Amino acid sequence: MPRFFIRKDQIIDTDGTKTVHITGDDAHHISRSLRMAAGEKIEVSDMQRMLYECELVEFLEKEVVARVLSERCSDVEPVCEITLYQALPKGDKMETVIQKSIECGAFKIIPFKSERSIVKIDKKDEEKKRARWQKIAEGAAKQSGRAIIPEIGPIMSFEEAIENACKSSLVLLCYEAEDKVSIKDALRNVKIEKTISVIIGSEGGFSEKEAQLAISKGAKSVTLGKRILRTETASSFVLACIAYETEL
Repeated sequence: MPRFFIRKDQIIDTDGTKTVHITGDDAHHISRSLRMAAGEKIEVSDMQRMLYECELVEFLEKEVVARVLSERCSDVEPVCEITLYQALPKGDKMETVIQKSIECGAFKIIPFKSERSIVKIDKKDEEKKRARWQKIAEGAAKQSGRAIIPEIGPIMSFEEAIENACKSSLVLLCYEAEDKVSIKDALRNVKIEKTISVIIGSEGGFSEKEAQLAISKGAKSVTLGKRILRTETASSFVLACIAYETEL
């Protein structure tokens, strides 16, 4: 069943009958691309963790109307809100990071610049990049059955990213020079955490100066094991470890 995301105010209750009013690209997709007809069913998420099974009833010029048949609270979202802080990688690797991290349960993704980031994005191009990344996030959320569309935050400096990350109850700095504390050690009591920040470096990892700054602010330096992971692999690996500890 196709899934679409809407705002809560797109659900209208008239004398106990709820209808969903879908506009924009999604309305076009339903009527023109999928060529759906009245009587067919779709699933709608209000991005507040409620899911609605709906029946298409009316196709207007710029709007598709569906009647709500049933509603339920989604149980697919992780118990912890996990924010991924990803140092800008080369090429289109960020798109892969976004797609796979959302499939693995990331709540929010914040890109940041680090000392060893090779890619440079002009200030005037940052919002265009972010808009494209947000579209990728939406597609990944639909594909993986998420109840929300995770937000792609604005690109930050390393210092800004660390300040934000360290507001979480658990902050994991994935540092290649760490040789004592493993990701397994750090996640032993993760079930009690409400918010988790995961910080991943670019292809060159973190400088010692960056690592020390993060640790001084409260981040826990962890190793991801004996093998060296690519930057676009590390985030999925960590999120899978968290899912294992909290969900499986």
